[in-house]
Amino acid sequence: MTDQTPLESHYHYGVMRRAIELIDGAEVPLTLEGLAQQMQMSPTHFQRLFSQWVGVSPKRYQQYLTLDHAKTLLREQHTTLDTAQSVGLSGSSRLHDLFVHWEAMTPGEYAKGGAGLTILWGWFESPFGPALVMGTQKGLCGIGFAAETGAEPTMADLKSRWPKAAFIEDPVALKPMVDAAFGGGEAQLHLIGAPFQIKVWEALLRIPSGTVTTYSDIAEAIGNPKAVRAVGTAVGRNPISWLIPCHRALRKSGGLGGYHWGLPVKRAMLAFEAARAET
Repeated sequence: MTDQTPLESHYHYGVMRRAIELIDGAEVPLTLEGLAQQMQMSPTHFQRLFSQWVGVSPKRYQQYLTLDHAKTLLREQHTTLDTAQSVGLSGSSRLHDLFVHWEAMTPGEYAKGGAGLTILWGWFESPFGPALVMGTQKGLCGIGFAAETGAEPTMADLKSRWPKAAFIEDPVALKPMVDAAFGGGEAQLHLIGAPFQIKVWEALLRIPSGTVTTYSDIAEAIGNPKAVRAVGTAVGRNPISWLIPCHRALRKSGGLGGYHWGLPVKRAMLAFEAARAET
């Protein structure tokens, strides 16, 4: 992807979002001209936006957004977590993986509901729409996407995770961490959750970019193969979306499963990563 301002990246997600709706509603594949016309753009301009955002043609990208894409990923790019590379190393794909380091809150600290914890927050533009980012002095602790859910529910959702914490708006302090999160730098995370949740989130961090895994694989990886439903719940409660890649967890059947911030965002993330893996 070429260098873009955050506003340009957000605009490109809006284009992708509208394209997803058109593709899902179409009974036959749409041509470049047809997609461009329905979005009131010239084919040349539409093609250029797609290429800038993801690096492949609209026709190829459309293939990644079809309903069968999840099954294709499971068939061709499925990874079992026992063979995934350790966190701190780049993944096996050709994506620009983040180097992620994390520190987890102790169970006792988590039980206090964030009491004594100061959490900074700010709104930022991201490739997947408006992002609410939260962080402590130890690292990022929350990223939520508001394109589908709306700003107020997203704020209420993340704040409810740590009800006794002090929240201070300070996007300036968070900006270096946000630049790393969406720009491919070194990200420091502060995992704030129950012990079981943190085990699941650590497993998610071992899924290389450009690949996917299943909820049952995650349950196996944490040594509790019968806890598939509980794993699904913990995946859904992941507070640091995108960096802890819960969007890479799919149902064993090939279904996308749920996504806390809206399935269109999950599908855009998977398509974005899969398409860029070819560039």
